[in-house]
Amino acid sequence: MLNFMRKNAGTWLVKILLGAIVLVFVFWGVGSFRSSREARVALINGEPITIEEYNQTYNRILEQARQQYGTALNDEILKMMQINKQAMDQLIEKRLLLSEANRLNFRVSDEELAKIIYKIAAFHDNGVFDSKKYKAVLAQNRLTPESFEIMQRENVLVEKLGVLVAGSIKVSDQEIEEWYQWENAQVRIEHVLFDPSQISGVNISEDELKTYFENNKNSYKTEQKLNTSYIQFIPGDYVSKVSLTDSEIKEYYDSNPREFFVPKSVEVSHVLIHTLPDAGQEIVEKAREKAVLVMNLAKEGKDFAVLAKQYSDDPGKDNGGRLGAFKKNELIEPFSEKAFSMNPGEISDPVRTQFGWHIIKMDKVNEAGIIPLDRARPSIVKKITEEKARNLAYEEASVVYSAALDSDSLIKAAETLNLKIEKPEPFGRSGPAAGMKNPSKFASVAFKLSPKAISDIVDFGDAYYIIQVNETIAEAIPDYSQVAARVKADLTKQKQDELALMNARQLLSDLKKATVKDEEKKGIFIQTGFFKRSDRIPDIGFENEISSVAFKLSEGKKYPDDPVKGLKGYYVIRFKERKAADSLGLSGERDQIKSMLTSKKQRKAFEDLLASLRNNAKIVIEESYR
Repeated sequence: MLNFMRKNAGTWLVKILLGAIVLVFVFWGVGSFRSSREARVALINGEPITIEEYNQTYNRILEQARQQYGTALNDEILKMMQINKQAMDQLIEKRLLLSEANRLNFRVSDEELAKIIYKIAAFHDNGVFDSKKYKAVLAQNRLTPESFEIMQRENVLVEKLGVLVAGSIKVSDQEIEEWYQWENAQVRIEHVLFDPSQISGVNISEDELKTYFENNKNSYKTEQKLNTSYIQFIPGDYVSKVSLTDSEIKEYYDSNPREFFVPKSVEVSHVLIHTLPDAGQEIVEKAREKAVLVMNLAKEGKDFAVLAKQYSDDPGKDNGGRLGAFKKNELIEPFSEKAFSMNPGEISDPVRTQFGWHIIKMDKVNEAGIIPLDRARPSIVKKITEEKARNLAYEEASVVYSAALDSDSLIKAAETLNLKIEKPEPFGRSGPAAGMKNPSKFASVAFKLSPKAISDIVDFGDAYYIIQVNETIAEAIPDYSQVAARVKADLTKQKQDELALMNARQLLSDLKKATVKDEEKKGIFIQTGFFKRSDRIPDIGFENEISSVAFKLSEGKKYPDDPVKGLKGYYVIRFKERKAADSLGLSGERDQIKSMLTSKKQRKAFEDLLASLRNNAKIVIEESYR
């Protein structure tokens, strides 16, 4: 519970307009500030999109990708993401939405804009908007108040358009009932599996194998590979060469007082009476009454840990409800605010958060203070040692780099300086197979080098690397003899699949013609239990295609037109029975279904609006940005 409360402490929900377009404005560049009329990348109904706007949007999406993928981000992922297209689409859609908002005469008053900006926590000092902090934060993000306010005004205009679209959406009782029936109807089928892997005795001639290879040569083409050499400079290897003096440690301590400041923290226990955030008033009141009961027992002197075990809905109740130490900004409000106003041993009145009602017991207050030098010394030594070791590693890498450039050979430089050089097996875009913590990044750097070229000193996090490409091995189609075993396995698998499908089709045809006698049917079919569209099919598993086909069958059409391809092979299925959803369950799900269908229709309406605006707009994109 403590971790979850900490994660939600600083959460502020960024509004994503119906899920159709992500509008990120705050601290990601001036999306629509058009004081700079530089060269354009596109014209939208005669209005330009500038290179500046495009670059800001592109860089924002790229930064988001870096945060999402971390070190796994490579050229292949970037190519797949089509960031250039994403950036252009976002700018076009935003411009179209703004134009539509203006056409509908939407306006954002100065007072309305000011209220929105005043509520942004990043501009607050002790919970109050501070104009100096406002300007400072904007300056740190390369924004002016004027540009930021234009940006926010546009944000609100588009949001108003979204509210208009959303407000026009209605969901009828009939739609709710139809969806409930569709989602909760059940069906039962019989099935026969034709598993290709179980088919044996497939005979393939050598001529067939060679013909198959000739027709599928590209499937066996080897990827481009690199033959490289590299030297790594691991900072940990240089730790033994680092020496520190007491004066260096003292100087670091004195120069970095913030690093050793420990803010006030408290240690508390709590009892949680859980309620959902959107619970009705009656449920909330019953939970509060229970919380008051626990509070009174605690204030009467009952053991709080025992009360927590008996009454708390917190998963951590077995340890007496103890949450451990935390700082004021680490937990959600108003829990944190109340805890920091209490004295040791004090029991709080019920405090409500998104999780429910809390009874808080103050266990200990840890006042703010400075860690003394003797306690801080180990961490200082570790930090300075690691920094110096990295510097030594980089310095030696610089010496090797210069020597390698002088001799045009990393191998010669390593021999001259008596350093170990690594020569991995030739590798493709995924990187060396072994001995590398970040092979994809290594490959990304190496594949940008031309043959014989030497890389700069590259920081891979765990070490510095210098790489030289010795040889580029071009992709090639191997001789048949080199891949004969793979060809045989592939063709065998294909023939097994063809035979399984043929056998399944034959049985299905016989069943439809009633040429299979009843006694012959015995033992052929396996019967499933009832299942819903989204359920796991008993005895089969999660098979969307089989489920989809099964729900199209009926007493009038017991068999599908063709066998159904599943993960294990081909299925011949036969309708057995259908069962309608129990209408008694609808009352408990009606609100949830209505909310889901409303969101879905709102999203579709917004997507339709965007499509209509785009279809009716005159959009000219410069050739180099298409």
